[in-house]
Amino acid sequence: MRYHHIQVQINTNHNPSYFIGSMIRGAMGYALKKVTCINPSYKCEGCFAQSSCLYYSFYEKQNSFHNYRFEIELGSGKFDFGLYLFNDACDGLPYILSALQIAITQNGLTKNDYKFHDLTITLNHEPIFNGKEFKSLDILPKSFKLDNYCPNIKIKLLTPLRIKKNNKFLRNEVEIEDILRSIYQKAQEFETGEKAFKLDYIPSYKTTVKALNYKPLLRKSNRQKKQMNMDGIMGEIAVLDIDKRSYELLKLGEIIGVGKQTVMGLGRIEVEDL
Repeated sequence: MRYHHIQVQINTNHNPSYFIGSMIRGAMGYALKKVTCINPSYKCEGCFAQSSCLYYSFYEKQNSFHNYRFEIELGSGKFDFGLYLFNDACDGLPYILSALQIAITQNGLTKNDYKFHDLTITLNHEPIFNGKEFKSLDILPKSFKLDNYCPNIKIKLLTPLRIKKNNKFLRNEVEIEDILRSIYQKAQEFETGEKAFKLDYIPSYKTTVKALNYKPLLRKSNRQKKQMNMDGIMGEIAVLDIDKRSYELLKLGEIIGVGKQTVMGLGRIEVEDL
C-alpha cells in the first residue's frame, strides 16, 4: 500500500469546534468539486465523468471503500489537521492540495467563513507550502513497512472508535481481536478490493490492562439536516507479549485508521512501545 500524509498547521486566535472532522471534510469537498468538475450541469447524478472524477469517488460514490481519511484531535483548540491519501488517491494529490488551499484561504472555515493565510502544509514531513506558494510536489508516496517489533505495547484510542459487533456498536468494551479484525478488513480492501470477514490467523498475547471510556459525540449533517452520532470508545489498552503479525497490523492501523467514520477523523490510534 502506498500513501501520502498531508499535515496542515493554521496559526490563528480563532477557536474551532470541539470536533473539526466533519467541518474540514465538508470544506474540502466543496472546494474539490470546484477544482475537478468538468460537467456544465455541475451535477453528479448521471455525469459522464463519474468513473474518473476524484470528487465523486471521495464524496458521492455509494457503497464504496474510501481511500483517504482525515486525522484530527478532539478539543485541541486548533484548526490543525492531517489527511492521508491511499493508493490511487495519491495520483490526485495536486487537486487535493489545491482544494485545501482554496477551502482555507478563499472559501473559509466554520459558519463564520474564517479565512486563514498564516498556514504551513507538509507532505510526508517535507514542507511544501508556506502560506504563499507551493514548492515542487516531486515527493514520492510512502510505502508501509514494519521497521521494528516490540511485544509489549500500549494502544491509545485517540478519537472515538466505532466498531460493530453482532450488528451493534461496541460501547464500553473492545477486544484486541476486534481492533485487529477491523484493520485487517481495511487492509484487504486496499490490497484486493474485496471484504474480509475474519482474521486469517489467531492472535497471540498474554495480558491486557484496559482504561476505556465511552465518548458521546454528535455532528450536524448539513446534507441530512439532522444530528448524527459519532460516539465511540476512547482510552488506552496495555498489551503484553503480542505476536509480530498483530503488532504489524496495529502499526498499519496508525495509518489507515480503525472502525467506521475514519474519513472524518474517528478511529485514530497510536501504538506506543513499552
